[in-house]
Amino acid sequence: MYKLGADSMLDELPMLEKLLPQVVAIAFRAGQAIMGIYADSACAVMVKADNSPLTQADLASDRIISKGLAELGLGWPVLSEESAQIAYAERQTWSCFWLVDPLDGTKEFIKRNGEFTVNIALIENGQPIMGVVYAPALGVCYYAARNVGAYVQRDELAHSIRVQPHISGQPVKVVASRSHSDERTLALLKNLDEYKCISMGSSLKLCLVAEGATHFYPRLGPTMEWDTAAAHAVVSAAGGVVHSREGKELTYNKPDLHNPEFFVFAAMDNSLTKVIKEFNE
Repeated sequence: MYKLGADSMLDELPMLEKLLPQVVAIAFRAGQAIMGIYADSACAVMVKADNSPLTQADLASDRIISKGLAELGLGWPVLSEESAQIAYAERQTWSCFWLVDPLDGTKEFIKRNGEFTVNIALIENGQPIMGVVYAPALGVCYYAARNVGAYVQRDELAHSIRVQPHISGQPVKVVASRSHSDERTLALLKNLDEYKCISMGSSLKLCLVAEGATHFYPRLGPTMEWDTAAAHAVVSAAGGVVHSREGKELTYNKPDLHNPEFFVFAAMDNSLTKVIKEFNE
């Protein structure tokens, strides 16, 4: 089994550079399976124990990703939304593992608006060091790794991406959830001098900040670790931050796998930091 960490930093960069396109290829295969089911307008929707929706696309994607990651031969365990029952007593021994959401934005899949993604993240000691976010219906893939960089590919064209801090005197470009709006988020946005807000589904919201298309994504509602890990890796590699309301970076593999409320913005964005501080007070 290959071990990442401080004792292998000399080998980490070539390891991640080689691994990243392999994980992108796995996400693409999962996306192809999803689109095959997406084309069937009669796709059945089931309900899980927590009342969240589940489709055959979730399950097909999960099988493909699990098989693909196993075939890499690295021996790292996989924690997927569809296998979240793995006990913390076992998970807490994991220094490296894959964190997967085989179909993030199932509600968007059901609504057929295309804003759903395949999310695959590599977690090392609680931090996302690699992430792939693929939106098959939109033909866009975001991918990144620590010390390698962050990229977006649309169709056959790929280029590096970087967050863009808000410029004083211009409107703040905000991205918000399409399926989870709330009054507290609106209250936060009222603290901004001027803003433009767009709605988006799934983990694409974080990726829009990573790409520099928006400045700010506030999430004042519940999310799970698999919802954010892959896109978090993309944001970090693009120079941004994913911080809790207390200013701490999100961590992964917690006992309950729940994220705290969080904000996504450029690391050097002092104007948004000030607004967040005032909101917290």
